[in-house]
Amino acid sequence: MSKPSDQPSLRWEDNAIVTLDQRALPHERRLLRLDTVDDVVTAIATLAVRGAPSIGLAGALGVALSAYAHCSPGISGGGQQAVRADARRLAAARPTAVNLAWAVDRALGRLVDGPDAVLAEATAMIDEDWAVNRQMVSHAVQAVLDRCPQRSLRLLTHCNTGRLATAAVGTALGTILALADAGKVTEVLVDETRPLLQGARLTAWELAEAGVSHRVCVDSAAAAAMSQGLVDCVLVGADRITARGDVANKIGTYALAIAAAHHGIPFIVVAPESSWDRSLVDGRDIVIEERAADEVTSYGRVRTTPRGTRAYNPAFDVTPASLITAIVSEHGVHHTSEVRA
Repeated sequence: MSKPSDQPSLRWEDNAIVTLDQRALPHERRLLRLDTVDDVVTAIATLAVRGAPSIGLAGALGVALSAYAHCSPGISGGGQQAVRADARRLAAARPTAVNLAWAVDRALGRLVDGPDAVLAEATAMIDEDWAVNRQMVSHAVQAVLDRCPQRSLRLLTHCNTGRLATAAVGTALGTILALADAGKVTEVLVDETRPLLQGARLTAWELAEAGVSHRVCVDSAAAAAMSQGLVDCVLVGADRITARGDVANKIGTYALAIAAAHHGIPFIVVAPESSWDRSLVDGRDIVIEERAADEVTSYGRVRTTPRGTRAYNPAFDVTPASLITAIVSEHGVHHTSEVRA
């Protein structure tokens, strides 16, 4: 019997993309059907589909939707040009995660062979992501155990990096679940991950589904937890990694890395090779997405600030390589001293 983490987070079904609507979790398990490129762009922009690998896969399947709409037999005039325009819109839906543009470009590369070839490439990427994550998690488990031997672990994670953020298995959260399966986890502290609560809503849901002991932690309490000896290792994912190993990830990751370094706690990034962008030398070159002010000035549609209050709402921050103990991909463990230019 398969574990929840092995179940695919999205699939192609009856000429549409079917996935869980992550906006509805944890209270409602609602399936979302995406029939058009507009549907996919909206789902990615509103975080109905989220997580760097997952939005990449959705983008690739979105290219297939466009190919069938514009390049199927009997449809004349400008088909490939229309698909390329749709691909640009898909890639721009969220600018920071490099996986999205990478996956869209890869699917688009099969357009000359027709819609079926585009779909085959996109679905192959789903299978590959499952296998990549399995390999990556194996390396990451060993990386944690090498640094935290001979004890049951208290782990801290940020945002959501499980099967909801990937095709299946997960990255950092997949590692935590594998460690728990091996009897190596005492407890997981889950940063709530303001302002959209991906930790409190999604990571806590995945951990509860897997039966792993956990507590939700206010983001600003993470450093205090470290000072009280409640954290042995921090595990996070990544949306983009530069040539020297600077990492863009969900806002709040940089603060965690600073606190972990101060307390001498290993800080490990788990992300696939597709999250690397070696065209960028360092983190200063990463475009950081800024999101709408109402995500900060309101909570559950209830305004929490005086009217007219402006907000600083970056979706991501950049952690320099010097604060990262190791970056783990499907190719193994990269110590930051090895990846810096």
